Amino acid sequence: MLYRLLSKTDRNKFEVSVISLTDVGPVGEKIKELGIPVIGLGMKRGVPNPIFLLKLASILKKEKPDVLQTWMYHANLMGLLAGRLAGVKNIVWGIHHSNLDPKIEKRQTIAVAKLCGLLSRFSSKIICCSHASLQCHEQLGYSREKMMVIPNGFDLGLFQPNRHSKSLLKELFLADDCLLVGHAARWHGQKDHPTLIKAARMVVDKLPNVHFVLCGDGVTHENETLSALIRQEGIEKHVHLLGRRNDIHTLMPQFDVYVSSSKAGEAFPIVLGEAMACEVPCVTTDVGDSAYIVGDTGFVVPPEHPQVLADAIVRCLSLPTEERKQLGKKARQRVEEHFALDLVVEKYENVYQSLL
Repeated sequence: MLYRLLSKTDRNKFEVSVISLTDVGPVGEKIKELGIPVIGLGMKRGVPNPIFLLKLASILKKEKPDVLQTWMYHANLMGLLAGRLAGVKNIVWGIHHSNLDPKIEKRQTIAVAKLCGLLSRFSSKIICCSHASLQCHEQLGYSREKMMVIPNGFDLGLFQPNRHSKSLLKELFLADDCLLVGHAARWHGQKDHPTLIKAARMVVDKLPNVHFVLCGDGVTHENETLSALIRQEGIEKHVHLLGRRNDIHTLMPQFDVYVSSSKAGEAFPIVLGEAMACEVPCVTTDVGDSAYIVGDTGFVVPPEHPQVLADAIVRCLSLPTEERKQLGKKARQRVEEHFALDLVVEKYENVYQSLL
């Protein structure tokens, strides 16, 4: 989402640079391609080190930004402390989480989030990506008067329907009459792959021509835990693990249904909007703002209920082809009206300008 925001930011009004607390990473490389400088501080994940706080403060003192926009908990904390040391006047936090489940999140992450709650009154603005985020963090003690919601946005030129492509079926050596259920998420407890795999077996039992296509960091056959789950359900031939993909915009339109199986902690699943923009109907668990995003264009079920999730997928796939297409068209219209990237970028720009 940060990359998308920067890709549409008016560079005649805003001069932008990015600092990553860790390394530059693949997203940082994409941001560089926009002509935006990216600095990697080199912090090791999970290892607090005050040296990097001073290093960040030194960079900010040199850059003298009018606005410092931070992104996620650790960056919010580091940005606030370093920004104040460097004399930065306007510090805007970014919240991209909803509730913090101790079964899923690291203790350090929860501790940092709670500490940020105590310090939140010292920020200039707090932008939450979802209404669920705002409500959860208000309960954590975050300053309500500083908080606002700007949803994630989607590039409707990049994510658009393509009914004619069969490249994914060919890549997977599948027949043209096979139905594809997509799922794009990194391997993380929050994404709840176990529930998805259990639901997949139930779907395949009823619709043998259905195949599940999973992609994301750590979603590979080398992931023994995931592979074992698939073997346990006996659906090895019906689940395809693609790992990290940089062509989601070409894969997404080829799915017949997109499914999000996430549980606690999800705020605003970006992939739902991407699928909807491609006119792909969605089946999602009711976490974060998922139900609000999908509206009446898809199916919403409670999290961690494989049978209910499977039933919704079967119900969607069993719709007449034309009815499923109309549902997809309705989904794209919803994204155009509420989550178009240009509208979202304009909201961010208005926040920054209001502080100057």
